[in-house]
Amino acid sequence: MAYVPGVALLAALAVGCSAGSDGSASDADSKPGGPTVTTAPPGKYRTLPAPCRAVPGSTLKDLLPGVAELPQQQQEKAFRGSPTVTYDTDRKVGCSWKSDAPDSTRNLSIDFERVVSYDPAVSDDDRARTLYAKKETAADLSGVTTPPGPPEKPAGSAAGEEMGTGKPDGGEGPAGPSPSASGTPGAPGGGSEDLRPRVLDGLGDAAFLDDLLTRAGSTAQHRTVSVVFRTSNVIVTVRYGEQPALVTKVPDSKELQEKAQALARKLAEVISE
Repeated sequence: MAYVPGVALLAALAVGCSAGSDGSASDADSKPGGPTVTTAPPGKYRTLPAPCRAVPGSTLKDLLPGVAELPQQQQEKAFRGSPTVTYDTDRKVGCSWKSDAPDSTRNLSIDFERVVSYDPAVSDDDRARTLYAKKETAADLSGVTTPPGPPEKPAGSAAGEEMGTGKPDGGEGPAGPSPSASGTPGAPGGGSEDLRPRVLDGLGDAAFLDDLLTRAGSTAQHRTVSVVFRTSNVIVTVRYGEQPALVTKVPDSKELQEKAQALARKLAEVISE
């Protein structure tokens, strides 16, 4: 009879220990949590478009003069583009194209970057906003330096080139500059349109355009127009460049800028689809 109470006592102790353990676990779980931390919302975009198929064929024909004259097989290869080497296609993709015409070489490239924040307190959009701001700052839109090359001539002289003819003014083409000629980015008071690097309106959440004219040694001048824009957590970069065959020819700033902006707007629509 003395054995039974001992069993009962052991059972009671076991129940008490079990209850104590549960209570301690519950307390431990509640302490580290503390105040509830709100996690920042994810970005709007979870995927990226296929870059080499993002540009319509008709647009490529316009941006890459000379390709249409190639044999069919070479045309298809040129318009297919070359995908950018990347190790995470969910985060960054790109594609580039090139055309060689008798009078000039054109280069086109597009890049899509989907920004993801690994900080739960910082949203993908905020992180993308910060990265975009760094790109804009690096472009130094506040100051435009005179590009290398022949010194600019005053308005009314035979400077620049006639838009669309490919002939230097005062040379084989008509005398005097065309009203639309813009061999170098314009400036306030120097024409009806300012073609300097600048912030753009109405493209994504934020956008800017950069225009760079370079020349290495005695080679022809090369102009590259870059349009960078952000929409939510995706940053898109369009680069469109031209290098004329003639050393004396200056790539037309207005034409390259208009075409680069038009393509950027098309890509903004592609992302939103």
